[in-house]
This record gives sequence, structure tokens and C-alpha cells, in this order.
Amino acid sequence: MSDIKTKCINSIRILSAEAIQKAKSGHPGLPMGGAPMSFELWANHMNHNPANTEWVNRDRFILSAGHGSMLIYSLLHLFKYGLTIDDLKQFRQYESLTPGHPEYKHTRGVETTTGPLGQGFANGVGMAMAESYLSKHFNRPGYEIIDHYTYALSGDGCMMEGITSEAASLAGTLGLGKLIVLYDDNGISIEGCTDITFREDVGKRFEAYGWQVINIDDGNDTNAIGMAIEEAKSEKSKPSIIIVKTLIGYGCPAKQGKASAHGEPLGEENLILTKEYLKWDKDGSFKVPGEVYGHMDEIVDSLAEKEDEWNSLYKEYRQNYPDLAAEFEKWTINEAPLHLLDDESFWSFDDKAAATRSLSGAILNKLSSILGNLIGGSADLSPSNKTIMKTRKDFTPEDHSGSNLHFGVREHAMAAIGNGMALHGGLVPYVATFFVFSDYMKHSMRLSALMKLPLVYVLTHDSIGVGEDGPTHEPVEQLAALRSIPGFNTFRPCDATETAAGWYAAVTRRDGPTALVLTRQNLPQINETNKNALKGGYILVDSQKEVPDLILIASGSEVQLIYEARKVLLQKNIDSRVVSMPSMDIFEEQSDEYKNSVIPLSVRKRVAVEAATSFGWHKYTGLDGGIVSIDTFGASGPYNVLFKEFGFTVENVVKKAEEVYNK
Repeated sequence: MSDIKTKCINSIRILSAEAIQKAKSGHPGLPMGGAPMSFELWANHMNHNPANTEWVNRDRFILSAGHGSMLIYSLLHLFKYGLTIDDLKQFRQYESLTPGHPEYKHTRGVETTTGPLGQGFANGVGMAMAESYLSKHFNRPGYEIIDHYTYALSGDGCMMEGITSEAASLAGTLGLGKLIVLYDDNGISIEGCTDITFREDVGKRFEAYGWQVINIDDGNDTNAIGMAIEEAKSEKSKPSIIIVKTLIGYGCPAKQGKASAHGEPLGEENLILTKEYLKWDKDGSFKVPGEVYGHMDEIVDSLAEKEDEWNSLYKEYRQNYPDLAAEFEKWTINEAPLHLLDDESFWSFDDKAAATRSLSGAILNKLSSILGNLIGGSADLSPSNKTIMKTRKDFTPEDHSGSNLHFGVREHAMAAIGNGMALHGGLVPYVATFFVFSDYMKHSMRLSALMKLPLVYVLTHDSIGVGEDGPTHEPVEQLAALRSIPGFNTFRPCDATETAAGWYAAVTRRDGPTALVLTRQNLPQINETNKNALKGGYILVDSQKEVPDLILIASGSEVQLIYEARKVLLQKNIDSRVVSMPSMDIFEEQSDEYKNSVIPLSVRKRVAVEAATSFGWHKYTGLDGGIVSIDTFGASGPYNVLFKEFGFTVENVVKKAEEVYNK
């Protein structure tokens, strides 16, 4: 290894160790052991331009082992992405650009939020799928305008997580040749040597998944690592994993190779010993040699040339393929299709009773002819979720040009892959499964919200209306769980108009995910539903009095119950207002004036009805109100029998309303 390359690599090690020491917390082990492979990749093999982090054809780099965040921050500093020495000194401090784990859109150059192990690996699969699909759609002979790699650096923890197995299996099946994973195989986790829990042959496991496996015995051998990366890039028919044996905390004589190097600062004395070991200047801290900065200037200049070459290619592409270029730019900008609000065909349906999952399927197919970059699929449930675009091809191992995705029974990986596709850009992705299985996806869904990704979740079979499949398949607490995620919009429509509103809200949103929660059973169309559903909650039928005697509130299939209950109550001289609440989340975004106009503070007698847990409804019903809900698990039986047995009938709603009214 050349002297200047050694100094660059050791700069990463020392900066990482010093920032962690100053913060008095962090994970020095991975940055110190993984510095050689990371620098080799960024400097000599990865196409990226620090001056333009939005270059569409850049290679993507994911630090899946996000606890080693000082590795990427040191890289971003040296490669001139805008992080300063002062930023590194603020590692893990409030409102700094160097938080404890990498955060998307917070730190320039970070492609995805990582830390929950395995998530970044699966995001990488989604990015690689997006790259392959877009390349098939837009590239023409001699004009490979989409031609980039996705790199993920993963550790032992990532390899243990189940989401990695799910994602790796799908990636191998699909033959994603532009996906390359560098596995920092240091054999250490928080509790000690991984032998206590993890003795499998990872290489053989990935061979079984259909990956190319390359082994590097010495994590400091950058020549071997460089050749391995090029070998991986030359394999176009399958993803590659480069298993790099490293020494955790390399450079710290007292801690390298030990668990104590994983997740705690080296200590001041050990930091001095590390500098001695690495032949580093011991005077002062956060000092990078001038020759390192000079060398990095040369590398960064050469990286900018890669984008210049691409820009010249794209200029010719625009001249030769103007229509494709216009479509490419439209997809890349990904403007929200706001025109759908005034497109009457989008809002037109017949009056026949239908399950909202079926209505969703019809709307999805309308959208497939409008949004060329719509792409998505289901975790082996597309016939039930109604998520097949009938005029589109399938994305298969043999053909990556289709936009109907098949994820297999891999819910958690599916959601993280969907996040990866949204992160990549250029596409409008959706994923689907049964609502009860959203539990499998929860952490990925949380990250969708944390990163403000416009991923659409289609979640069908939304209540005890699932019926015969019984309590294992009947969601009860899941609505409350999703509604509790900050920035995550949950939309449960009651009929065709509200289902269209849900899809409109989802595909026009740019600052977060939306879940469409849909029924298995048929529901009647309600004449009074309208586009006010886009406000999350609205007056469906008002009382005849200026001030209602009672307010009835429901979502989804239970809106029909309160709609009919109002008629019965009116015969009993109780004049109620009917409020449909398809999305609490969107309703809460409205002005206080609007919310009070729908559910006035002056009317304290309120009843909420939902075939789910009561949790969360009390903020609308208050101390004087009542709730018809299910706070137990469901049962197996025909759905109409279950609704009657669990009290979801007009008669029971009327009974509860009378109790509240007569308090």
C-alpha cells in the first residue's frame, strides 16, 4: 500500500476515534477496521461526485452497519461533501450534522437512514431493483444513461438479522448484478465473539442464495479488495458479497480484536497508543496531514469528471431520443399528479357494493395508465390484495423491465426494499400485504416515516371482517399502532369515493408514507361521500339542528353502521351528526377552526365506532362519550356472524348512542 493511501486510511481511523472519544460515546471498532475497504471503494471504484449529491447516475453507498457512523462522516469530510472538522467534533451532539447514526436528508451524502441492522442491506436491494428497472426502460444502445452500482457495507449484526436473509434471498433470485455487499467480517458483537451465537458459513449461505462470493483474508490489503470489487462489478448476472476479514478496532493495541472496541470510546491513553501504533502525530487532535488533503483534492477532481462524461452522454441522448429524455426528466422530478383532483373519471364508480380492496385494485389500474413510473407488488398476496397492474409486465429474474413486483413471503424485506426504491428516485413505489402482517414490517414502516419517504402501503383484510381465518389473521391493535407513528398517514376508506381519496392522498404526498387500510368484505356505496375525505375527517350527514344532539364518528366499514344508526336515532328524537374519519392523521393536520367545525367542542356527547381496539379514539369521544370497539382478539367464523357477536350492528350502535345521550 502506498504511503499516501495509508495516511488517508489512517486519517479515517484517527478522526473516527477522536470524534468518538470527544463525544464519550460511539462505535470505533468498525470505522477503524473497515477504513481500508471503504477508502478503496470510494477513491478508486465508486462513481460519485461530491459536488452534486443528486446526480441520478451516481453509485449508491449504504452503511448498513450504521452504528459505525463515524466511518461515513470521516469519508464525507475527506471527500469534500461539506462536513467540516468542526462538524466531526460535534459527533452525537444535538442538532449536529453528525448524529449517532446516519440520517437521510440530514447529512449531505447519506443515502439512507441506518442503524437498525439489516435495514440498509434491504434498502440496497430496492435501489438495485430500481436501477435495473430504470435502465431497461430508458437505456438505448450506446446510451446507458442509467448504469450504476449499489454498494452496502454490512457487519456481523446485519448478517444475523432476519431481514437480511429475506432480502438476500430475493436479490439472488432476481439476479441483481449491480448490487455489491462488502461484509466487514470481524467476528465481534456487543456480547463478545460471534462464536457464541453465529457459527454458520456465510459464504455458503450466500452461494445458496445465488450470490457470487469473494473472500478477502486481510482487511488491510487494499489491492486485493480493489481486485475483488472489480471482479464483483464484472459479474452481471448475480449480486456479489465480498467477505472481508478485518480486525475490529485495528490500530489500537489494547483493544483491536476485542469486544471492547465495538461500542465504547478507546480512552485517552489508548488513543495516544493508537497514534503511536499508526505513526501519527500525537500533538493536538483532529489534525489531517496537508498531503492527505492535497491527495483528496486530486481524487475529488477526478470524480467530478465522471459526471461530466455522463452529462455529455445525456446531452446526446436528449438529441437522439427527445421523447424518452422528456419522460426520464418527468420521472426524475416526480411531480405530484395534482390534476387527478379534477379528473372526473378518476372519481367515477358504479353504485354496486364492493370491497374497498377491490375498489383499490380498480383505482390502481387507473393510475397505472396515468403514472408511468408506478411500480410495486405484494408479499405473495397480489390476488387477495388486488395489486396487479393488468397492463404491465412482471419484474422477473429473466426480465427486469416489468413493474409488477413479486416479493414472496418476505414482508419485512418488502417494506425496506420499497424504502430503497423510494430513496433511489424516479419511481412511485407501493407494497402490499394483509393488514395483520404489518406487524412484520413495523420497523421498516417507521423508517419510511422517519425518512419522509412517499411509499404507499396497501393493507387489505382490515378487521374481524377477515372472518373464517380467525384471530391470527384479524387485525385489532394495528390501526392504533400505525396511527402512533409520527408522520405516517393511515387511511381507512368506507367506499369507492373515499378509496379514491386515499389513493390520491398517497400518490400526491411527497413528505411521508401512506397506508391504505382496506376491507375484504363488500361495502355499500354511500351517496354523501365526497372529496372532503381528503381532509381526513368530514361531515357525511349533518343533523337538522344547528347544534347536534350527538356526534357519531367512524372509519371504514363502520361508517355504514353509523349512517344507518342515525336514521334510527332520528326516529327516537335524537338528531345526530355523522362524521366519516378515514384518516385521523390527516384530520389532525387541519386547522383548529376546521376540526372544531366537524367535531365541535361544545358537543360533548359523541360515539366512535371502529372494528378495532378503542385505543386512540378517546381524544375524540372525551369523558362524556362512548366507543363501540373490540378490545379482545377476534374469532373464526363468517364475518357477518362475527360483526353481530362483537357488537358491530346498527342496533348496538343505537344502544350505545342512547346511553351516551341519556347520561
